[in-house]
Amino acid sequence: MKHQPAISILVYGMAIVALLGSSQLTTAADKKADESAMKPYTEEISGVDVKFDMLPIPAGEYLMGSPESEADRNEDEGPQVKVKIEPFWMGKYEVTWDEYDIWSFRLDIQRRKIAGVAATKRDEVSDAVTRPTPPYTDMTFGMGHDGYPAICMTQHAAKMYCRWLSEKTGHYYRLPTEAEWEYACRAGSSTAYSFGDDADSLDDYGWFYDNSDEQYHEIGKKKPNAWGLYDMHGNVSEWVLDRYTADWYARGASKSPLNVPTDMYPRIVRGGSWDDDPDGLRSASRYSSDPEWKFQDPQIPKSIWYHTDALHVGFRVIRPLNPPAKADRTKLKLDPEPEIAAQGRAG
Repeated sequence: MKHQPAISILVYGMAIVALLGSSQLTTAADKKADESAMKPYTEEISGVDVKFDMLPIPAGEYLMGSPESEADRNEDEGPQVKVKIEPFWMGKYEVTWDEYDIWSFRLDIQRRKIAGVAATKRDEVSDAVTRPTPPYTDMTFGMGHDGYPAICMTQHAAKMYCRWLSEKTGHYYRLPTEAEWEYACRAGSSTAYSFGDDADSLDDYGWFYDNSDEQYHEIGKKKPNAWGLYDMHGNVSEWVLDRYTADWYARGASKSPLNVPTDMYPRIVRGGSWDDDPDGLRSASRYSSDPEWKFQDPQIPKSIWYHTDALHVGFRVIRPLNPPAKADRTKLKLDPEPEIAAQGRAG
């Protein structure tokens, strides 16, 4: 079969350089950090007994997308694009309710008040980050809370959580780009799944329609990929930063590996979920957000925080080794978008 030529682009931590001519963006620090010093670490959220693990993802190069010969391939997965990735840490697991509720229900603030503990300087800054309105229903939908992935949030809510987490910890956290997510999922592989091409082995690595009993499951109960990341295939689909464009690899990816959103919909989730068939859990598979994810939301206008019908959508965080300058974070919409709150709706 005739292969389409690969396009080379560079993802620079999250400052982006296209090898074919885009201007270089700046990092927050004058000097880039040394990748050799990257180690796994556990981040503790101050004031509460909650921790989460981060794993180093090495710099590297890979072909993003799927070859035309891959079984169950979709047209929006090509042509394959050669991408160079700068190093970052990624959450070992999907963000859980244990972590997410600290922000969404102000549990850190409540605990300080009960204990009579004064806020630290970092607490004062993180306390000022916007938090969501109370949900109108139980967003776990009875599927489990402690140790289970948080779901039903908009991309805006996931971004705002990352802002709060960054202020709370002093480390810059954000959602991954689509290119970074697939790179981490593949973990050096070029097959349909990180473990190979045989979907019959998927039961060992992920939760999907055939084995999930129609619900999500506790994080980390299946095998990880080669880089130690759990649930990259299935359980819940994961938000990335990009806008969804079906022909992006062919039309726009040569200019930038990040498709900066310009509209509320559609935006991208990756990895497939407990509600998908095996082909939807392939490393290259792409899904787009839909206004129907808010169908049951009784609010007018619809909430900027909740996708009440997206019981299959969650997220995980990354931390770039070399964080971008604030101006570039705004330009690329890496952080929460002020216009979303102003419009009173979110994708």
